[in-house]
Amino acid sequence: MKKSTRFNILIAITYSVTLIGGMYLGYKFLKDQGFKVERPVHYADNNTKKVEDIIHIINKNYVDEVNADSLQHLPIDSLLHQLDPHSIYLPPTKAFELAETLEGNFEGIGVEYYILNDTLLVTNVVKDGPAFLAGMKQGDKILKIDSTMVSGRTLPRSEMVGKIRGKKGTPVQLLLLHQGMSTPSTLTIKRGRVDVSSIDAAYMLNTDAGYVRISKFGANTDRDFVDAVRSLKAKGMKKLVLDLRDNGGGYVTAATGLANQFLAENKLIVYTEGKHEPRTDYFTTGGGEFEQGKLAVLINENSASASEIFAGAIQDLDRGVIVGRRSFGKGLVQEQFAFDDGSALNLTIARYYTPLGRSIQKSYKKGYAAYQKELEDRFNDGELTAKTARVRDSLQKVNSYTTHSGKKVFGGGGIQPDVYVKLDTIGYNKFYATLANKKILIDFVFDVLADRYTPAYLNQNLSTFTISDADFKDLLKYIQAKNVVIDNKQLMISKPLIYNDLKVMLCKYHLGDIGYYKANNLTDNMVKQALNSLQ
Repeated sequence: MKKSTRFNILIAITYSVTLIGGMYLGYKFLKDQGFKVERPVHYADNNTKKVEDIIHIINKNYVDEVNADSLQHLPIDSLLHQLDPHSIYLPPTKAFELAETLEGNFEGIGVEYYILNDTLLVTNVVKDGPAFLAGMKQGDKILKIDSTMVSGRTLPRSEMVGKIRGKKGTPVQLLLLHQGMSTPSTLTIKRGRVDVSSIDAAYMLNTDAGYVRISKFGANTDRDFVDAVRSLKAKGMKKLVLDLRDNGGGYVTAATGLANQFLAENKLIVYTEGKHEPRTDYFTTGGGEFEQGKLAVLINENSASASEIFAGAIQDLDRGVIVGRRSFGKGLVQEQFAFDDGSALNLTIARYYTPLGRSIQKSYKKGYAAYQKELEDRFNDGELTAKTARVRDSLQKVNSYTTHSGKKVFGGGGIQPDVYVKLDTIGYNKFYATLANKKILIDFVFDVLADRYTPAYLNQNLSTFTISDADFKDLLKYIQAKNVVIDNKQLMISKPLIYNDLKVMLCKYHLGDIGYYKANNLTDNMVKQALNSLQ
């Protein structure tokens, strides 16, 4: 596993708080990754016949030329492995789970929860959602869901989610222990639609630079962004840092709609094309909310699909500076073909291309492209000598493009930033990894720190706040109580990172997503570099 990937996993583990209740992206999210959802295809249930039908679908729809004879007599999974990583077969159960997740409505009760000591702790209640209107509060503990006791049991997360979510209008009965109370009470909540903005945070970084965080490209991203920008412009925003890190994608129309807010009229944003799919161009219509201000876009290795469409357009058209690390490289369009038995085939039918014609998709075949990618990774990590770097540059000339301003950009997979920011690994070691894997830091926040600080105090002291010496001593006791041996040398190296993790998670709990990003961005190197680039 690459060092950067390993550290990203550790960060994800540390910061994981699971959404439940109806905050599920719906049916159209299939288009998120380029999916098109068709009505069921009435093919035979017999597995041998299904293989033949899949080969027929591939011949008729696949993005590239395929030798059908080479696919005969192969099991379905092996057959699809001959194509690309995003063309997959879903058995009925998996297809049903995917369809259920992607139904198209945010339906449920609207809460976030965390499994703390085998108990469901409510960490956030969506304002004006069903749970909020029924009187559910942050800090409540869910002891029982309908007839199933969940407190004190190690039920799989999937079981927890499945028992609370459900169709709009259906009831769920919860046995709750309200914070500060000794006797539980029963609350019946009717599930409903929960509106959640696709803008995680929007605030001013300084007197003239705003920050907007978008974690997904949903149906209302364009509208939500316009509302956020108008609010920030009223506060004096003239420059914008747009954060698309870890944004795995969304609707293509959401990405093009967002690009339209920054680009002049009649500019090509992206186009798609495949062997059986004619070229389709997406152009701007003009009249965007932020066509003139300075722009920096943050991306990383988990920015994919629609995020890459947007970043590629901004880079190719010289509209802003791209800051961070190379994006994921997901530029394939899938269409879903469903079978009568409930199974489905997600097949790649086209590719995305940036305005200059760059392919977004990273190579999934060994050879020149894989070697080029390896060289780029090592170069970005500062491991290459000047001589080897020249070899890299000569390779890239085969796949390089020039923007209108004369800037050279590269294809061959993902979006390479204009300003590279190396992953900050200071403080990451075996001891910190243990704390992250066992979720000890986040447990300590919810179990101990949450009751020691108030939202008002954190909000007033956000820039200077740090946990106290007493908090740190209690953390050490908490770690030992979890049967983790403390390595004092590694602890001291990781201490600044641990302090920051505790701070941002505490702010997340009491101040929501905007509190999390405000706290985290105070020490974020990419945000600092973006601000420097906007000067």
